[in-house]
This record gives sequence, structure tokens and C-alpha cells, in this order.
Amino acid sequence: MKKLVNYLTLSVLFTLLFSCKEDELIVPYGAGEPTIEIVKLPTASLFGDSLQYTVNVADKSVDLSTLKVQLLFSEEVVSEKTIRTKDAGEYSGKLFVPFMKNIPNGTAVLKFTLQNVQMVNKVEEKVLTLSRPDFPYLNFISEGKTYRMNKVAPNKYEVTDEFLMKAPGYIESPAVGEFGNKIQFGWENKAVTQGINAVIPFSNSFDGQYTISFNTLTYAASPFIRYAINDTDMEMVADDLYAVDLTVAKDEELVFEGIPNLNEWFIDEDYFRKDGDKYLSNVISGKYRYIANFAKKSIKVEAMNGDALARLNADGTGAIWIIGEGIGQPTVADNQVGWNPDNALCMAPMGGKKYQVTVVAGQSINTDNINFKFFHEKGWNGEFKNTDLTTTSDVVLVGNGTNGRDPGNLGLVAGKKLDAGATYVFVVDLSEGNNKAKLTVTKK
Repeated sequence: MKKLVNYLTLSVLFTLLFSCKEDELIVPYGAGEPTIEIVKLPTASLFGDSLQYTVNVADKSVDLSTLKVQLLFSEEVVSEKTIRTKDAGEYSGKLFVPFMKNIPNGTAVLKFTLQNVQMVNKVEEKVLTLSRPDFPYLNFISEGKTYRMNKVAPNKYEVTDEFLMKAPGYIESPAVGEFGNKIQFGWENKAVTQGINAVIPFSNSFDGQYTISFNTLTYAASPFIRYAINDTDMEMVADDLYAVDLTVAKDEELVFEGIPNLNEWFIDEDYFRKDGDKYLSNVISGKYRYIANFAKKSIKVEAMNGDALARLNADGTGAIWIIGEGIGQPTVADNQVGWNPDNALCMAPMGGKKYQVTVVAGQSINTDNINFKFFHEKGWNGEFKNTDLTTTSDVVLVGNGTNGRDPGNLGLVAGKKLDAGATYVFVVDLSEGNNKAKLTVTKK
């Protein structure tokens, strides 16, 4: 009897599990038939436009999930948008048609992918004719002022006006077509690109009237003055700062290109030796970073070790850096080093583990007050204190903490001054070891 009850119980359970009303439908995974009807879509568009589309979506048996709209150039997706489509019905939207470099007039594919909750897809594709807009003009925006760039040839625009030697600015097109957008052209990764307004560093060799040009197909732009040393381009690292790393042999000529009126610039005589109109390397062979500061009209040099700035090695080779007050190039008044390691001066490596800096009293060094010291690197790690550094100078002292200067800081002997206009050469000699450094100060 007990077995009969168990059989009856199982029978009832199976009946409940596998029976259903006629109007109930169990849909297996992967079922449904999504459909897309394109209601409205242009057959042609312009680069930079916003494509307007309207579609009707449905599925007779399963809820919908998403509609993905994609624009493809040469089978590569360049723009896309996803819309939630839980309910069947009509959906409208916009898809931006990117304006890109060197893309000629041609065709693109607009792809609609409708997916239901059972992961079943329906795809519709339409071919569009795309063409580059013919802008009637462009605007060049520089320093808050707008200049009109006129069309002078297919895709080429120019403006001629009075500009400073450096004329940073970005370019903006007007909106063209019913659904067109303004396109901005700016500077990124050392090139002109679209969609940003970071200023383009246009530059010329002089202030005055000159022409700025731009091509909306190739993105070719001008003018850009090429700053180079030994035929190697300097790269902009900040406003008015250009730099290049070069491996240079002692006595090798350094040829500057693009820097106007170089004879008016401060050229560090520790690193450079003048021979007529030529500039020769005055330091030991090695790798150096040359930094052109157009605001200060000076060339700063820093020793390198591979791709990093050099520091003092245990054997006395490498570099010594100056940080502190009362010294600066080209002048203390305009560019004091101070206690900011970013401004540190790299002493010139002269060979034989000797490092030097040449200064002019009243110009690049104060006559009556100095307070700087020598470091192992362009930073705070490693410094020469009075236990490491000595001098026999009767004008400059090494601080010991009780003589008016902190340990290792340089100062002037009480009652002494540097002679205004006189040139002084500071040399640190490490030939006897890093902890037996000797400082000499020689008046020329």
C-alpha cells in the first residue's frame, strides 16, 4: 500500500510539471524573430554631419533588448550608439559621422543590429554616400581673437595678418548642411587632429605680417619654424621651451637651425666654445639635453645617462647639480634657481672628474649674498656637506652650521663681496673621491 501511494505522488508531480494551459507558451533559449523596418534614413551625408534615423522594431514572441547602430568605414566601426528597446515600436536617433584626416569621398555602411532577450539578432545594413563638406571659410581663433581663413584651393584655407612670431591657436569650421556640426582642429601628439581645441603652435621667424594655412583633407598646416641642433629636431616640452637629446663628442660643432638672432642669446660658455661663427662642444663626450628657452633667450644644457638625467656616480663621474639662492642663468634677477630642484643647474663635466660653472657677478650670481649648494642629482637625494667639500677660497666659504650657512651651503666670507662685472669660475674637483671634494673659485 505504501508503494502505491508513492507511485501516485510521483505521478501527480510529473503531471503538474509538464502540463500547461493551451494559451501558455514556454519559449526555449534562442527563440524569437526580431524584425527591423527602416522608416527614415538619408541615402547621402557629409563627414561631420549627424545622421538622423527612424526605425520600427518588433518581435512577435519575445521581449526585445537593444538596438545597436554602427557606422563603418572600410569595415571599421567609426561611430556607434546603443538604444534600449524593451518595448516594440518606433525609435529615432542621431549618429555622428566623424570628420577624419585623408578620408576621400566614398561610401559607408550603416548597420542596425536588433537583439532580443533570448540573444537572437536581426541585422539590417544600408549603404550611404559620404562626401567631405566644402567649407566656405574657416575661423582661426588665437589669443581670444578670431581671424577668417579664406578658401584658396580645394580643401586649402589661408589667413594673412599681423601675427607675433608665435601664434598659438585652433581652427574651427562653420556647420555645413542641415544636420552639420562645427568641427574644431587642434594639437595633439605633435600633430593637428580633429575634435579638440588645444592650440596649434604656429610659429614664424619674425613678428609681423605672414600667412597661416590649413588643409582640411591632409591636415597640412603652416608655418612651423623648425628648431634643430645638428639636423635633429627639438621638441616642444612647454610654452617657449624646446629640447633635444644628443650624443656629442668633445670639440664637435653644434649647428643651430631656426633660432633667430642666436648671437643675442645666452650661450653657456662652460658647455660651448665659440670659434668664429661656430659653436663647439666644450665638455667631455657624452649625451646631453639641450633646452632652448625662447622667453629667456638662453640655451640650457643638462648631462644625460641614457634616457635619464645624469647623477653623480660612486667613482666621481656623472653630474653635479646646483640648487639654491643667489645664482641663475642668464641672470639671477630674471631666473634665479632658488630651492626648486626643477630649476637646478647642471655643472659642466670638464673631464678628470671636474665640474664647473662660470658666472658673472651682478648678473648670473649675486655680488653680496649667495646661499646655494651642490647635489648628486636634480633633486634632494645626495648633497655635499662640509664633511665632503672644502675650499681654500678667501671669498667663498662652505657652511658648517655655525658660520652663517647650513652644512654644505656656499656663502660669502664676512666683509667680502664678488666684484661686480667680474667673471668667476667655480670648479668642484672629485679626483680624490666624492667625500674629498675640493672647490676652487677663480676670478678671471
